[in-house]
Amino acid sequence: MLRVKAGDLDKMGLLFERYNRPLFAFFYHMTHKRDLSEDLVQNVFYRMLKYKHTFTGEGEFRTWMYHLARNILNDSAKQNRSADHYDVSEMADKIGGGTLADEGFQKREDADFLHKAMAGLSDDYREVLVLSRFQEMKYDEIAKVLNINEGTVKVRVHRALGELKKMFFTNERR
Repeated sequence: MLRVKAGDLDKMGLLFERYNRPLFAFFYHMTHKRDLSEDLVQNVFYRMLKYKHTFTGEGEFRTWMYHLARNILNDSAKQNRSADHYDVSEMADKIGGGTLADEGFQKREDADFLHKAMAGLSDDYREVLVLSRFQEMKYDEIAKVLNINEGTVKVRVHRALGELKKMFFTNERR
């Protein structure tokens, strides 16, 4: 990004190749809308170019990028008031199951229950879970992105997982 900032705009293509899929996954998990997620990814790269002067190189690029992404997601939510869904179907393999038909059905059913439980979480809890579990960011990175203490991130993740577990099993019994 420092090279892009210095005027070597060809390096933006490399950044796009490297980060467009993780950004798309972040947005898709938060919104559950493919088209919107694609648009939001494009907006991130547009803002990277527009605000390249704000990247100092002191912190990690990924942290700066996700900070932009969160701002774009919040702007979109304010405009649409509909950015409150996400998708866990792609992560269904993390739930378990196998190749047999009945196991496949159970896996889809578990993913459905997980989706309902995640939908019931607050935006703060859902965001820390998406960043930590789906984006596989470390707590210190999440703290920088969210502008909070690392301890606060740990507490939110712990509480979010507890709430998710409670909601998951509540939905499963229905």
